[in-house]
Amino acid sequence: MESTNNTRSINSDTEQIQGRIRLNKYLSESGVLSRRKADEAIAAGEVRINGVVAELGAQVEPGDVVTLRGETVTARGDIRIFAYYKPLGQVCTARDADKDSIFRTLTIPVPCSYVGRLDKNSQGLLLLTNDGDLSNALQKARNHHEKEYVVRVDKPITAEFLRRMSTGVEILDTVTRPCKVVKQGQSTFRIILTQGLNRQIRRMCEALDYRVVFLKRIRECNILLGDLKPGEYREITGDELTELRRIVE
Repeated sequence: MESTNNTRSINSDTEQIQGRIRLNKYLSESGVLSRRKADEAIAAGEVRINGVVAELGAQVEPGDVVTLRGETVTARGDIRIFAYYKPLGQVCTARDADKDSIFRTLTIPVPCSYVGRLDKNSQGLLLLTNDGDLSNALQKARNHHEKEYVVRVDKPITAEFLRRMSTGVEILDTVTRPCKVVKQGQSTFRIILTQGLNRQIRRMCEALDYRVVFLKRIRECNILLGDLKPGEYREITGDELTELRRIVE
């Protein structure tokens, strides 16, 4: 990250006093961490203010230099969110962590992090934002936010398969939440999840002796993949953004 001498405009609220802002909020608004993750990083001694290891509850004042694991963090007033069509073969990692990272070819106007993941062999809607609080709220399992997928498996779908998928499947030492599953073809179905276990749909199908051969996410909350093509993105604004924030608050 690059440092900057520009001072962002700070609105007064209960966490801001005479231009100061709580460190966890500063990190969240910078898009690098949610507030919860920011608190964890601060507690672990990974955050410094003007070269001094920060403590929980610390305040950042205009002109302070904040670093996270040695990288300068710049407060950002330009909070934005994008819908991106992740193609097959790309992975949800940092740019330098993998040659197939989504950020190797994706160029968006502001640095962003992805919300949730799609594995390398899956495609479709991926939300990207520099709003750490929004990202955290979307990923909290207890909030039951809907995510919709189109899935094709390796053999014909039976009524028993649909029943078991919708009522709950035992995977990862738990039973998945009941969900809506609708057959769309001999081996294709749509599924709406309200949780995000690791490789959940693939694991659910495998537990029932099916193998996923195609998986595309087409909706998250009120955000639709729509007409986006692989590798394309669009910014979420206006009523669509207002509704998304209403859902996650």
